[in-house]
Amino acid sequence: MKKSLGARTLAFPTPTWVVGTYDKEGRPNVMTAAWGGICCSKPPCIGVSLREATYSYGNIVRRKAYTVSIASEEHVRETDYFGIASGRDIDKFSETGLTPVKSDLVDAPYVEEFPLILECRLIDTIKIGLHTRFIGEILDVKADPSILDENGLPDIEKLRPILYSPGNRLYHGVGKCLAKAFSIGKEKPTRS
Repeated sequence: MKKSLGARTLAFPTPTWVVGTYDKEGRPNVMTAAWGGICCSKPPCIGVSLREATYSYGNIVRRKAYTVSIASEEHVRETDYFGIASGRDIDKFSETGLTPVKSDLVDAPYVEEFPLILECRLIDTIKIGLHTRFIGEILDVKADPSILDENGLPDIEKLRPILYSPGNRLYHGVGKCLAKAFSIGKEKPTRS
């Protein structure tokens, strides 16, 4: 019998994304967000949920755009820092030595040193409670060539994204490949 843990945010895996915005003075800012995911295939969209109290919230509302920079494991310290410090008080790029880059397609910056970038145009918002879901249409995905596979697509094992465990507030890496999706299920399942 399963043990009830109550109504809590315990879904896995949870991403560790760095959301990039410009403030009203045009200063680049980033924050770490875990409440996010793909929410539509056509048009390609992702959603990220932020509290109104965050500095990035107002930036997205004003600029109607954001980026998602996906860090590799080697930048776990900087990624965590981006979620602790506030852009109201500090220049996070100066503090970490990382580089803001102006997006080609949207009014938002991304982190040059992070290997996977999604440029998003805000198309909708949904006020849910403590958080607002910002739905962004993905206008472009930029990838460092070092993380691409033989088909020119991002390889999760080369990217080594940071995953977040919300219950115990820990960061994790990606494990081994288990099977090919939309393939292994075609084999007859075995009974346990």
